[in-house]
Amino acid sequence: MTTLYIVDDHRIMREGLRALLTAGGHTVVGESADLTTALADIQRLKPTVLLLDLHLEGRSGLELLADMRQRKMDIRCVVLTMLAQPRMVAESLRMGAQGYVLKGSAGSELTYAIDAAVRGRRYMGTGVAELAELAEQSSAQNDQINPMENLSPRERQIITMVVKGQSSVRIGALLHLSPKTVATYRSRLMHKLEVHDVPSLVRLAIRHKLLDAH
Repeated sequence: MTTLYIVDDHRIMREGLRALLTAGGHTVVGESADLTTALADIQRLKPTVLLLDLHLEGRSGLELLADMRQRKMDIRCVVLTMLAQPRMVAESLRMGAQGYVLKGSAGSELTYAIDAAVRGRRYMGTGVAELAELAEQSSAQNDQINPMENLSPRERQIITMVVKGQSSVRIGALLHLSPKTVATYRSRLMHKLEVHDVPSLVRLAIRHKLLDAH
């Protein structure tokens, strides 16, 4: 029996998915719009497959993938999202997602993706394979571009401190800013750089020589 957990910030979407999946013979063991709650639930319920949206009230579903990967949780993931962006497809697959389906797709595509995930296979919905190819091409081109040049002096200062492991509280104390302001800067610069976790931020900073790799 395939058990599933749904992470989506729209209640009507979760209800629709629950009805669709239940009718297809699957069992939905839980759902949430909150990443912290979802992580705790997944650890407790151990579903076979996680259905994950990427855009969650200002946060990214990739954060949950990163947490699961860090904890070495053996849960298959199918991304179900409106985000038809090459970078998001590439990052999701890199973070361990087995499938990527756009919300405009037919319900049968989601079923195929879930079945593939259960079997340990990768499934990309209609149009997603092309997005993955574009991501590879873009990655090759971006290696020659320094995205750090788009950051303000203050953002460059904060990213340097973040990748050195300093907390928002410590950074705020050194720069005479509130931790909330530091968190806002951090969120903004990560959005600019299109990264979703600190390890990716560190790799990007080293690649573009913002700080010494050593």
